[in-house]
Amino acid sequence: MKKTIIGLDVKDKKVAVRVDFNVPMKEGVITDDKRIKESLPTIMYLLDHGASLILISHLGRPNGVEKQYSLKPIAARLSELIGKKVIMAKNVVGEDTLKKAQKLKSGDILLLENVRFEKGEEENDPELAKKLASMADLYVLDAFGTAHRKHASTYGMSKLLPNAIGFLVEKEVNAIDSVLHATTHPFVAILGGSKVSDKIKLIGSLLDKVDVLLVGGAMAYTFLKAQGIDTGNSMVEEDMIKDATKLLKMAQEKNVQLILPMDHVIADQLDNPTRIYQTSDANILDGFSGYDIGKKTIKQYTKIIKKAKRVIWNGPMGVFEQPEFAKGTFAICKAMAKSKGYTVIGGGDSASAAVKSGYSKKINHISTGGGASLKMFEGKTLPAIEVIEEKK
Repeated sequence: MKKTIIGLDVKDKKVAVRVDFNVPMKEGVITDDKRIKESLPTIMYLLDHGASLILISHLGRPNGVEKQYSLKPIAARLSELIGKKVIMAKNVVGEDTLKKAQKLKSGDILLLENVRFEKGEEENDPELAKKLASMADLYVLDAFGTAHRKHASTYGMSKLLPNAIGFLVEKEVNAIDSVLHATTHPFVAILGGSKVSDKIKLIGSLLDKVDVLLVGGAMAYTFLKAQGIDTGNSMVEEDMIKDATKLLKMAQEKNVQLILPMDHVIADQLDNPTRIYQTSDANILDGFSGYDIGKKTIKQYTKIIKKAKRVIWNGPMGVFEQPEFAKGTFAICKAMAKSKGYTVIGGGDSASAAVKSGYSKKINHISTGGGASLKMFEGKTLPAIEVIEEKK
């Protein structure tokens, strides 16, 4: 059990908190502040117990210093949410930041500029980690979405300061651990998205844990082609067909039901399609591509999900961003919401789909970190959490 901020002596201490403020933005405006709100319990607890805070986050994938990736809009939004001025640093570890950090008093909050403006962040540069750590007395990891990476502001910093995990990371780890290690059955996993290659390790790991694996999204077409089914112009990873065949055989050997779509919604093209059809079976016509699971598949998957005791889901069933191809993904959201089992969504597009569907509040846990949750689904430890001190 990792040390948490409960019981941590933070009074009159400068606490560096690695948060995940990597929120969606459009023309400098935040379009969804969920990730900021998820960090508020940790931020408010530390402030209420007399700490001053140095908040560290990334935003997007900037190539050096790029104005559109500045955290200034986030500082403004955070100020509104907590009703308190957030001091914005001009840089990450420059002179301005160091001076502002030195002047912090109990109750003050300093937000550093986008930590990925520093090249050494993603390289886990020890010098950058030292400069960041030099500003604080304690370190708190509350950025679950980056915990699977060895970066300077996560893995590097935590090795240099007395540390703990925040409430968000604690909640994420407990929720995912509980669904993976419970003994209730049936245990159902739902996987979608584009590529088998992105999730081959995950699938192999899940076959040792689940009773049923429901597959959708473009990755299903590689499995279907491996079974000799016509996939038309659908996205197929030809170099993964042998691997897909092995996974199908492995599922059979382990007595796991690996279920593929029995019908589809197909179209002549994704953008501005002129012909959209519902297929009668799993085969897809030449000249057409599959963009969603069909009615029969929705009915079958929904029935299985509703009977499950545990459900995990990562990856949409189709191109849900377009209304004509969203029914399958939204049906999965609805089925999970109505399931009496414990339901977990592993971040990313699935989390966005759950919100868009209107069923997100009825899901037991929606992760803030797609990559990190996938690693945990695989049964792997997360490096940035692994180095946090154990609770005594």
